[in-house]
Amino acid sequence: MKRLHRTATAAALALPVVAAGTASALPAPLPVTAPAAPGSVARAETPQLPRPTGPYAVGRHSLHLTDHSRPDPWVPEAGARELMVTLYYPARAGTGTPARYATTEEIRLLIESQNLDATVPPETLSATGVHSRVNARPSEGGSHPLVVLSPGFTVSRFTLTALAEDLASRGYVVAALDHAYESAGAAFPGGRTLTCVACDKLRETEDYGVATTVRAQDVSFLLDRLTGSSPAWRYAHLIDKKRIGMAGHSLGGASAGSAMAGDSRVRAGINMDGSFHGSVPPEGLDGRPFMMLGTEVLHHPGGEDDSWDTAWERLDGWKRWLTLAGSDHFTFTDAPLLAEEFGLPTPELSGERSIDLTRAYAGAFFDQHLRGIPRSLLDGPTAADPEVRFNNP
Repeated sequence: MKRLHRTATAAALALPVVAAGTASALPAPLPVTAPAAPGSVARAETPQLPRPTGPYAVGRHSLHLTDHSRPDPWVPEAGARELMVTLYYPARAGTGTPARYATTEEIRLLIESQNLDATVPPETLSATGVHSRVNARPSEGGSHPLVVLSPGFTVSRFTLTALAEDLASRGYVVAALDHAYESAGAAFPGGRTLTCVACDKLRETEDYGVATTVRAQDVSFLLDRLTGSSPAWRYAHLIDKKRIGMAGHSLGGASAGSAMAGDSRVRAGINMDGSFHGSVPPEGLDGRPFMMLGTEVLHHPGGEDDSWDTAWERLDGWKRWLTLAGSDHFTFTDAPLLAEEFGLPTPELSGERSIDLTRAYAGAFFDQHLRGIPRSLLDGPTAADPEVRFNNP
């Protein structure tokens, strides 16, 4: 099978990921093409994520969940399956305390895997400016749709912070997940930072469909704990149980298909540049809406990743297949913007533009399908967004 290559952005700010395509194994780390001199950094200032576009301030709360009904699939001897969740929600302005992008240890493990510790200081990257506030008081009035976010394989939930904050500012509750032992480093209670044991396990089997099934089970458990009779989160009343969607990047995007196939509570889904690994069943998704948002180089109709052609045929409800010119695999995350901040190589599509487009189209999709607000942005190409191609194979 063909091996897919990532751009320098992916190499610079993320571990080797099962990229959007039919890669038969985890790609080896790629060197950056223009590294800074040893001991130097391209930029000393703290990076900043773009401000969210919605009317709400954004609250943030971390939640540790343990599913005692099943052992961890990657490390059974560790005991029950664990998740770390960051919940973002519409909040009252001026309440709460400033949040941090990620822990220094999480970032250290990420950049060391790419031999970038002489170029990107973990203390600086982990302090990236965000716009959510920890334990802010929720805004008054009504419940909100819930959107679950699942990151790419080997990277953590913090890579989707810009999208999560924007959705919350627009009136959504967002639950961003870290799936235990599936990232370079994810902080868990007890001073533990869990690393990617699943990477070695999947190198042996190459069966990434197993991982999408595991993540679908994680999402169902999460929904049980957020919407059940004894919810695990004190602000669970903010969630409208009948309006739940999911989006993910790479393996997380494939897992959106698996989650929808296995749990009817997930009403709408987005795959951002992930190979589907069979996650959309032949019988479809019971007419529920789904959007495929990917790179033009791999994910045009008839492209190298033929799982997108197969999924498109199987999707039996409202659907869109969008690709972005000048993008790469990590365009749909925070990575391009942060790579620019440190002077690292980036794709043609700028980091700011990448975030703007991802926020706009994901937000429009969930507005239309979870809130019943028609969004003309999804009807076809616009002069304002020439990078976006609507594919109708």
